[in-house]
Amino acid sequence: MKITFFKYLSLFLTGGMVYYFLEIFTRDYSHYSMIICGGLCMIACGGLNQMFPRMPIPLQMILSSGIITLFEFVTGVIVNLIFHVGVWDYSYLPYNVMGQICLPYSVLWMFLSLIIIFVDDGIRHFLFGEELPEYRLF
Repeated sequence: MKITFFKYLSLFLTGGMVYYFLEIFTRDYSHYSMIICGGLCMIACGGLNQMFPRMPIPLQMILSSGIITLFEFVTGVIVNLIFHVGVWDYSYLPYNVMGQICLPYSVLWMFLSLIIIFVDDGIRHFLFGEELPEYRLF
């Protein structure tokens, strides 16, 4: 129980901090809600190959992009539309939904999710002794 708590706390904080500082690096600011969103994305995306160990990496990346986009949409609706914090507005980008998500970022999340997959596996292996998965392209 204790190891499980610390494992998921480690994954959550890693994902949250990476998401937060990615925004700081690219936009010069962020919001604490991005730590929560990033942490949940890390746990959900990293859990894909835990639940489906034979899933090919490209499929994990596509599904992870969908997961991240979903979490970003929910976070955006709550933080930006309900509480009017104004953390981001994608309404000027093509193929956006309510200014909270857009196709260009969903594609970007797909490629960045490869990092999430490897970092998640590394944390699980090196810190918590889990087996490394066998990565598959197809």
